[in-house]
Amino acid sequence: MTVQIDALDRKILGALQADASQSLDEIAKKVGSSKTPVWSRIRKLREAGVIGQHTVLLDAEALGLEACFFVLIRTAEHETAWQQTFLAALRARPEVMEAHRLAGEIDYILKVRVKNARAYDVFYQALISEVKIYNVTALLSMEEIKASPVLPLELIG
Repeated sequence: MTVQIDALDRKILGALQADASQSLDEIAKKVGSSKTPVWSRIRKLREAGVIGQHTVLLDAEALGLEACFFVLIRTAEHETAWQQTFLAALRARPEVMEAHRLAGEIDYILKVRVKNARAYDVFYQALISEVKIYNVTALLSMEEIKASPVLPLELIG
């Protein structure tokens, strides 16, 4: 279900996406409203599921996680039991930053963050020992050109 978002909601969400650590007073000032209606809208947006978990963005490379692999997975298995085992294996692996089920020739794509190629191989070996996979292709990202957790609010009706 899509939530109805008006111009003030978009401004509030934009302010939160830019810096969720801002005070309610700062957000209200930036969006041209007072504190109480801003708080009320934030609460409404949380309850509707528009605003989720609050977190901090960390620099992976500064923490030594210099290798980012995109892992393309094809499988011949599509039974519920296999999918449950596969999803449990992915959820248990902290290296998996994102996982998507795809339409087309590739069944799944994973974004995996590790220290180096050797660490990726440890991840890979563990994954294939837990789950039967038909084909795995790993692509090493040479350079992250753009990455943003910010949604394009201007595209929301």
